[in-house]
Amino acid sequence: MLPFIQKEFNLNYTRASFVTSAFAISSGTGQLPAGFLADRIGPRILITVGIVGVAVAGVLVGISQNYMMLIVFMAVMGIMAGGYHPAATPLISASVEPQKRGRALGFHLIGGNASFFLAPLIAAAIAGTWGWRGSYLGLAIPTAIFGVIFFILLKRQSAVIQAEAARRGEVEEPPPPPGNIRRLVAFLALSVLGGGAGMSIMTFLSLFAVNELGASEQLAASLLSIVFSAGLWASPVGGYISDRIGRVPIIITTSLISGVLVYALPFTTLGISFYAVLFFMGINNAFRMPASEVFIMNQAPTRRRSTIYGVYYFTMQYTGAVFAPIMGLLIDTKGFQFCFTIASVTVVVVTLACSAFLRGGEK
Repeated sequence: MLPFIQKEFNLNYTRASFVTSAFAISSGTGQLPAGFLADRIGPRILITVGIVGVAVAGVLVGISQNYMMLIVFMAVMGIMAGGYHPAATPLISASVEPQKRGRALGFHLIGGNASFFLAPLIAAAIAGTWGWRGSYLGLAIPTAIFGVIFFILLKRQSAVIQAEAARRGEVEEPPPPPGNIRRLVAFLALSVLGGGAGMSIMTFLSLFAVNELGASEQLAASLLSIVFSAGLWASPVGGYISDRIGRVPIIITTSLISGVLVYALPFTTLGISFYAVLFFMGINNAFRMPASEVFIMNQAPTRRRSTIYGVYYFTMQYTGAVFAPIMGLLIDTKGFQFCFTIASVTVVVVTLACSAFLRGGEK
């Protein structure tokens, strides 16, 4: 919706970036207490509050009358969204054998990628008739309904989940391999610096398509569907491959490819070349996510996993949000090609620097 919002409030690229940064920073910050709470009170309440809370915040965003109201309500939405991943990922991982975690988390990501694939298409269609406000309001209603239904379903399944967890808990998992702290720190550094620089580019894809490639605002609003359509099948495939060859090779390879794809963006035109880069970005991201989540699971102590996942998701979203205004400023002063080149070089250099520290122990 950013092209619609930029036009209505007459925003430059720097101010436009704060719209997504408000959500990402608050969502990243919310991951930290959410992970801590999930280790102590369980995932069901946090997941439900996250889903319903995002819906309520979506209504508030839809009725925002000025730029500052929009920023505040996007931040509220981010805080509510922060409760989901630190609670859901360990719940899923603990429900399957360790050798199948990559596949399980890959199948979980089908849901997230399906929503990212469908939501831009639905939102763009609604915005074409009722504007960007109608998109937020229209999508908030089914989200709230689903949150209530999910709470009821998960409550009914809680006894089964607890019994399965207890059965698996009869055999104590081995402690993390030596050097796990070093690997976790290197992985988080890669997420902060490399991932932050790369993911911040996603903020500007629709604006790049409209202002540089000549796409319509409605077409630009649906472009992220191309990125996330790959996740409908690539996430479980990536998870399966990571179960077979290890997590570290997948993490390093996909990080390097990410830098190459970001570098290629300014050289595309609206058509096959641009759509192909977006599609391969989606495949690359879909391969990396389950490998990254299982890597954390295998390096983290059992009783601290949600907390560490909270730190991971915090770094992913918070740093991307911090990078976005910097990238927006570079675009305002130097243009898209310079900005994308800087992001690409940063991703590659950080990946090469961190790769040596990820080796050892679990692959």
